[in-house]
Amino acid sequence: MQGTFTRRVAPYVGAELANARRARSAGDRQQEFAHLERAHVLGQESTYWHVKVHTLMLSWAMRNGALREIWGQLFRIAGAATKTAFGLVPQGNTGGADVSPFKTMPIAPELAALIQKAKAGE
Repeated sequence: MQGTFTRRVAPYVGAELANARRARSAGDRQQEFAHLERAHVLGQESTYWHVKVHTLMLSWAMRNGALREIWGQLFRIAGAATKTAFGLVPQGNTGGADVSPFKTMPIAPELAALIQKAKAGE
């Protein structure tokens, strides 16, 4: 059973994933990954969404032949699957291999507002 936050944040994560699919269809791989990063920030406190977004980032890396990103995502999937439930996530981290998986980062105000809405049940 998915937790309350997981259900409440789903529409926001889903919107970013839809934007990523549109960018992929348009052939804009940088924009596709940017939307995956935003989905990561939104969903990283949910084990389900955290693992799912890292899996999608891994798929992106494989399609684009990004070897460093592939290895980075394999490491991050393992971490997301085993650490998220314990709250061991660096807030605001965008999830790509270009950033330390332990680095806390500022959250864009519009994403922070959506996270708060999901936590408050609005």
